[in-house]
Amino acid sequence: MSVTRDIPARVKLFDTHCHLDLPELAVAQALHWQQAQQAGVAALVIPAVQQSAWQKLLTLRTQQAHWHIALGIHPWWASEHSLDAVAVLDKLVTAHSSTIAAVGEIGLDFALAEHSFAMQQQLFTAQLALAKQHNKPVILHHLKSQPQLLAELKRQQFSSGGILHAFSGSQQQAMAFVDLGFKLGIGGTITYERAEKTRKTVQKLPLESFVLETDAPAMPLAGFQGEINTPAQLALVFETFCQLRPEPREQIAEMLWQNSLNALRLSAA
Repeated sequence: MSVTRDIPARVKLFDTHCHLDLPELAVAQALHWQQAQQAGVAALVIPAVQQSAWQKLLTLRTQQAHWHIALGIHPWWASEHSLDAVAVLDKLVTAHSSTIAAVGEIGLDFALAEHSFAMQQQLFTAQLALAKQHNKPVILHHLKSQPQLLAELKRQQFSSGGILHAFSGSQQQAMAFVDLGFKLGIGGTITYERAEKTRKTVQKLPLESFVLETDAPAMPLAGFQGEINTPAQLALVFETFCQLRPEPREQIAEMLWQNSLNALRLSAA
């Protein structure tokens, strides 16, 4: 389903996490981008999830100026890779530094089978070190792993920042990452009233702490469960975000746009 609800006057939005290259969206990629633009999305980030996507994303980046990319290995695919892939990634980041906005999607997911934890940790540690070496921000995946992510960030004294993707949690958990220079990626979770802790965190933290994302085709919004999520839905995430904040809508939009540029060290999108 496309966005059909009444949306107030359009503002300029940045979807900082959208898997436009995955099969669910790639089959109608141009249409999804057109619909997103009609909904106010002016730029987006496509993070890789595995090595086989890296060259495809580098090609996509040359074809569309408003699509930014991140290259990395997602913890869900950790068992299919070895540290040799990080050496390949190092060469790509060296050769295409101006093209690659961030290293990601990387991180730790301890909801997966325990036998995957060791390789997850090895790949995350190596990719974070690579990002530090190249002074690149990172896009972090987390599930039941925030303490471990924080521990590694602090151990490596990582200072290039980035985005904590799909943040959900308390104000205290949020500030631990904000204090290390990260923005919090806020998506469809806040459209669910039951997500009280995350919604309260959005209300309490400074506006400078946040960026918006869809995680399309995953993470559907309330009322759209069971459907493929699309970047056009960012307009609805934004409207919910505005309902939770005291600032004027236009000020929120402007700050979220600038936060996105800052997180990814982009001069323009």
